[in-house]
Amino acid sequence: MEVSRKEKTSFIEEEIIRTYKQTGRLISEQANSMLHDQAMTENLYYTLYDRSGNVVADTTRMQRMMHGMGMHQRTETADYESSSHTINVDGEKIGTMEVVYPVELVGEDFTFLKSIQQNILIAVIVILLLSILFSFLFSRRLSAGFMRLSTAVQELKKHKRVNVPVEDLSMEMKQLGESFNELANSLTKEEKLRKQFTADFAHELRTPLATLRSQLEAYQDGIWEPTPERLQKSHRELMRLVRLVNELETLIAVENPQKKLNFSTLEAGKIVSLLEDQFRPSFQKKGVTLQVNLPLKKTHFMADQDRVIQILTNLINNALQYTSKGKTVAIFTKDKEESICFIVKDEGIGIKNEDIPFLFERFYRGDKSRATKTGGIGIGLSIVKALVDAHHATIDFNSEVGEGTTVKVCFPKKRGF
Repeated sequence: MEVSRKEKTSFIEEEIIRTYKQTGRLISEQANSMLHDQAMTENLYYTLYDRSGNVVADTTRMQRMMHGMGMHQRTETADYESSSHTINVDGEKIGTMEVVYPVELVGEDFTFLKSIQQNILIAVIVILLLSILFSFLFSRRLSAGFMRLSTAVQELKKHKRVNVPVEDLSMEMKQLGESFNELANSLTKEEKLRKQFTADFAHELRTPLATLRSQLEAYQDGIWEPTPERLQKSHRELMRLVRLVNELETLIAVENPQKKLNFSTLEAGKIVSLLEDQFRPSFQKKGVTLQVNLPLKKTHFMADQDRVIQILTNLINNALQYTSKGKTVAIFTKDKEESICFIVKDEGIGIKNEDIPFLFERFYRGDKSRATKTGGIGIGLSIVKALVDAHHATIDFNSEVGEGTTVKVCFPKKRGF
């Protein structure tokens, strides 16, 4: 604004100097015309004095006249300021020019500002329209994702297996869709395991119940005499039923979050010795070599002794069941800085790689025929995993089919929970 005003004032001053040099006067027809033009179009008013202080030209009267006629409406309420300029020619003062101007933009500056305002307004309108458009498109995509999830939830309530396609979903909805798919797959797997367990458990119950029924009916009908041998067979079938019920009760108990462990300071060597005494006769009876390596030094850790024995008993019993006569099962420990590990290594039939990730699943059995022969219903390792987790311990399986299996259980030495 100020630069533009100074430029226009300089044009007037240059014209006055040129006129003075040519005619010896301060004002000419050309200069007078320029003064009137700036008063009419630029809202700039001048009073020109000669060196004696006499008024040579004055356009400030046009200011009052034009405002009275309603012209220059945009500056009617503007404040005016004035500035004085000395006009010199060759170092000699020839007059003084006083400029009166409004305190606002003038001429091209006002036009430029107006153009800027119009452009800003257009930009705001365009941005608003684009925002509405993108909001509409995004909301449609988002609502489409919600509709897919809603439909999938309804299908899941009907126990139908369903997965939500996540490729076309937004990033947020994609994460939700993936979580839903994981949940649906987990429920499907649990449902499959439940049905499998129901079938297996019914089969396990059916066999001893059918045997007991036939034996009792034979006693009742007088077909069989209740000899000690026959009563022993009936008792064996009864104990099989008891074992099944006890395994279920044990699983429910160890998975109960309210179940508390009786922690005490244990010595790893004594635990291994107890297990050796417990299993030595069973190994000798089957013809499997039991190799026990006691730790070289005493190592103590905090745990529930009964539950530790239960974990290792289950693992050693599995090793014995799946290891044939003439083979070896080794039991030893490995001392680490913050934990003590019990390792059971057998030369048994091994476990398939695809079955290892599911060993701890409730009711999961990779080889159903093998489990049936050994009398298992697929919850022994689920009990082991629950007890291991309760101790904040870890358990790992490493196995090769036909080569054997190595199981490592590591208990923390200190109770840090």
